[in-house]
Amino acid sequence: MWGGRFSDKPSDIMQAINVSISFDKRMAEQDVRGSKAHANMLAVQGIIADTDNAAIQVGLDDVLGEIKDDTFPYRDGFEDIHLNIEARLTELIGETAGRLHTARSRNDQVATDFRLWVRDRLDGFDGALADLQRALLGQAGKTADMLMPGFTHLQVAQPVTFGHHMLAYVEMFARDRARFADCKSRLNESPLGAAALAGTPYPIDREMTSDALGFSRPMANSLDAVSARDFALEALSCTSICATHLSRLAEEMVLWTSTQFGFVTLSDKFTTGSSIMPQKRNPDAAELVRAKTGCITGALVSLTMVMKGLPLAYSKDMQEDKKPVFDAFDALALAIAAMTGMSADMNPNANSMAKAAGAAYSTATDLADWLVRELGLPFRQAHHATGEIVALAEDRGKALHELSLEAMQKVLPQINEGVFDVLSPKNSVASRTSFGGTAPDNVRAQIKVWQERLGG
Repeated sequence: MWGGRFSDKPSDIMQAINVSISFDKRMAEQDVRGSKAHANMLAVQGIIADTDNAAIQVGLDDVLGEIKDDTFPYRDGFEDIHLNIEARLTELIGETAGRLHTARSRNDQVATDFRLWVRDRLDGFDGALADLQRALLGQAGKTADMLMPGFTHLQVAQPVTFGHHMLAYVEMFARDRARFADCKSRLNESPLGAAALAGTPYPIDREMTSDALGFSRPMANSLDAVSARDFALEALSCTSICATHLSRLAEEMVLWTSTQFGFVTLSDKFTTGSSIMPQKRNPDAAELVRAKTGCITGALVSLTMVMKGLPLAYSKDMQEDKKPVFDAFDALALAIAAMTGMSADMNPNANSMAKAAGAAYSTATDLADWLVRELGLPFRQAHHATGEIVALAEDRGKALHELSLEAMQKVLPQINEGVFDVLSPKNSVASRTSFGGTAPDNVRAQIKVWQERLGG
């Protein structure tokens, strides 16, 4: 494609380091879409003849058909997807194909293709995350009253319900969807027509190509149009945050399915066995979701390092921008699918969780709140008195609600029978009626809100 300037072909090593068709062929359909829009605009503007455009459109449709049928002849001799498609188009329609590249460069072409590819995949993430939310919401609907321990520092803190815990992740993944949507709104500007870096003297209509490709507007600065990869960095940032949320839920599944916790079980669909220990059921799907976060966050760091020292406008370094994004997006798509499957597959163990919910004096805060509310004690004094009662219960090997009234009155004589109304985990959970709290009525109300938002 640049043979007029060069008298010798690239060395084998140069060819090996320069070729990107092995991975950028994933943008083949986006490249055809961009080329069709560009050719139509050139014809409307009188830059190429209508007959030439007609031939180009037919040829590109044939190329697209080969791509979809997996019969397109990808060749390393044409280093990237853009040259591969142009070469194939030339084979199909002859020298007319050479008019397609008028008023554009591979610089604006690849920037356009890459934005289109990322945009398409962001839409896919939104749908996949909505499915995951529905799976979690299904669990919440069945467990709005099911007690479990809430933790801080991985120590039993206060009772909550399993449904409330599921809804926490519904909220997290909603923010992930919002981040992807926000990222999409920012990346949705068209670089096409910026050419190599300075624009073009041809009377092109960038608004036309922008509209044809579903962009909100053309990018306003030609240097920025071919240089910017912050859209990819932002997409990877959103991907990394989402993967972190998936990893946290995966980690909880690993803990919950252990013998020591016994909170949930996963079926054979999402577990594996051991080659030597026949009793084992390993939560490998959850562990692999957890591990994928390293790959995804690593991709963000990788692309940041590629871009950090590049002057404007285009440098060949930017050929390395796509593979981290492709790899991270693939990993996230698989992780979301696996987590959706596991979330629907989980079988909560109500007895095990209820027992744990009442352990470790988890209603101590309820006792302190009762002392404030019913006896008028300052919270710090109530906190101190509750600590003494917990120490007494621990010394006697009893739960708080198993202590006698007389025992508690030795610490604080004002305590009366009403204290037992708040000492059980069930009553503790029911009392947490503040907005966003774990009371079952709250959980059921939020489930209805999310069912309306998610359409079922």
